[in-house]
Amino acid sequence: MRFRHPDGSVVHLSYCTNVHPAETLDGVLAQLRDHCEPVRRRLGRDRLGIGLWLARPVSRSLTDDPAALRALRAELDRRGLEVVTLNGFPYEGFGLDEVKYRVYRPDWTEPERLAYTTDLARLLAALLPADVTEGTISTLPLAWRRGFGPSGRATARDALAVLAERLDLLEELTGKSIRVALEPEPGCAVETTADAIGPLTAVGAPHRVGVCVDTCHLATSFEDPAGALSALDTAGVTVPKAQLSAALHAEHPHLPAVREALAAFAEPRFLHQTRTVAAGGLRGTDDLGEALAGESLPRTGPWRSHFHVPLHAWPAPPLASTLPVVADALALLVGGPVPRTRHLEVETYTWQALPPELRPLTWARLADGIAAELSLARDLLTDLGLKELP
Repeated sequence: MRFRHPDGSVVHLSYCTNVHPAETLDGVLAQLRDHCEPVRRRLGRDRLGIGLWLARPVSRSLTDDPAALRALRAELDRRGLEVVTLNGFPYEGFGLDEVKYRVYRPDWTEPERLAYTTDLARLLAALLPADVTEGTISTLPLAWRRGFGPSGRATARDALAVLAERLDLLEELTGKSIRVALEPEPGCAVETTADAIGPLTAVGAPHRVGVCVDTCHLATSFEDPAGALSALDTAGVTVPKAQLSAALHAEHPHLPAVREALAAFAEPRFLHQTRTVAAGGLRGTDDLGEALAGESLPRTGPWRSHFHVPLHAWPAPPLASTLPVVADALALLVGGPVPRTRHLEVETYTWQALPPELRPLTWARLADGIAAELSLARDLLTDLGLKELP
């Protein structure tokens, strides 16, 4: 979906296909048919943006087979779909029954991550619509925090510097500008937007490598959107891409009813890092079950958990979502005289990890939910003065 900003530029809105994980090219083609096109039809649009997730086996097959890449491009066109952004955070295995810590490997200290991201950039340059010259790729925030020290930070910095050089060359060859964005996430080496400033200024390529602001992660870490974005501006760090997602919020975690409600969201597939603000600062656990089982988190203030809940469907009381943070961040990202970013992606990948009674039981119900999320995002954008384009 495209929107005209008051400054005349085009802002793109898409949804991320990591909600339909596929590890083969045939699987990706099937998700375009079975999921993405039905969402487009529900929205009554001739064209729908999708943020493709291409697992490593898929990216490798497309890189090795130009005919397969042309076939993917043709299938996107045939189904009224367009791609201006890729999710390059998960490497592979995102559809496993247990993902947890696996999603952080390989990290930016390992050569496989640089090779994968380089291939994604080349593929995105080929997949961009003819009238679009800029693409973005979100990636993991360097590494998981444990075991990541000064030597790892130096290795990751060097890898990102090499990537920036490759992206410069790619633009020279194709005329397409591809930018990469580290996605701060609780528990990682870059947990907050503030944590991203040092590593990114060290790389010294702000035109190529910036920050992907994920509003669920922002809220989970209790970051103030205005302060976070202002600090990035001051440091000269760009925001190539933002992901619109909402976290799980519990205002009164000391109450038995609240803890019982939270327990329904503690599930075995993904990590749900949980945070609260205490007298000494931010406190947290790696997973929601850990927070509920022990005494590591104070219960005197609100808890937020890294569980991407659907934008349009708040959890039932006594829980809530951080949708207000999404709205506040979006206003700062694209509501000003000039947009800070032109690529927005709805990323609720946890539909099938929701408590059983909240999960969509059919593909049709899932398409309904994704379309409803995009409709809400569209309304937020038009309320900010952006005009939806055909």
